[in-house]
Amino acid sequence: MSNLNFLLFGIYPYVAILILLVASWIRFDREPYTWKADSSQSFNKQGFRLASNLFHVGVLFILMGHFVGLLMPEAIYHHFISTSNKQILAMVSGGFFGVLCLIGLLMLIKRRLTDDRVRANSKTSDIVVLFLLLIQLVLGLLTIFSSMNHLDGSVMVMLGHWAQSIVTFQGAQAAAAIEPVGILYKLHVFFGLTLLVVFPFTRLVHIISAPVWYLGRRYQIVRQR
Repeated sequence: MSNLNFLLFGIYPYVAILILLVASWIRFDREPYTWKADSSQSFNKQGFRLASNLFHVGVLFILMGHFVGLLMPEAIYHHFISTSNKQILAMVSGGFFGVLCLIGLLMLIKRRLTDDRVRANSKTSDIVVLFLLLIQLVLGLLTIFSSMNHLDGSVMVMLGHWAQSIVTFQGAQAAAAIEPVGILYKLHVFFGLTLLVVFPFTRLVHIISAPVWYLGRRYQIVRQR
C-alpha cells in the first residue's frame, strides 16, 4: 500500500470529519447569526423554485443512497438482494436522481453567475461550493459508466469495506480496501471528503439545522390590536 493512498484514504477522512465537527461547533457557538442558507430567492424568483427543487430532491436521494449502500454490510443486504443486483439498482436510481440534481445545479450556477443582483450578493464561498458540488456530481455520474465494466459489484463491495472500516476506526484497513479501485472512484471519494472540510465555512451548514427550539418557545405577539 502506497503512503499517498494511506494518507488520502486512511488519514484524510478523519481529518475531514474532525474539521467538520469542530469548526461547525465553533461557528454555531460564536457566530450563530451566520448559520443560515442565505437564500437569494428574494433577489430573483424566476426559475429558482424549479432549480432548487430538482437539486434538493436529487441530492437528498443520492445522500441516502450512499449512506445505505456504503454502510450496510453484505451479510444484511444479501437477505434481500444480491451484490450484482444491488449495483444495478444503484446505477439506475443514482443515475436518474443524479441527472435531476445536475440539471438543478446547473440552473443554480447559471443563475448565480448571470443574474446581477444574485451575483452582487454572493460570497466567494457560495460560488466555490457550487463548483465543488458540480465536480463531485459529474464524477459520481461518470462512475456509473465505469461500473458497467464490472457488474458483479466488486468495486462497490471494496468501497463499502472502505466506508465501514472508516466508521469503525480502522484507517489502515480502509486504505487497503480502496487501493485497488480506479482513479475515478478515488477522485469521487476525495472530493466528497473535501466537501466535508469546507462544509463548516459555507452555507452548507443549513443541512444539519432544524428549528426544533421553536417547539418549546413561548408565543410571541407580533401585532396587537
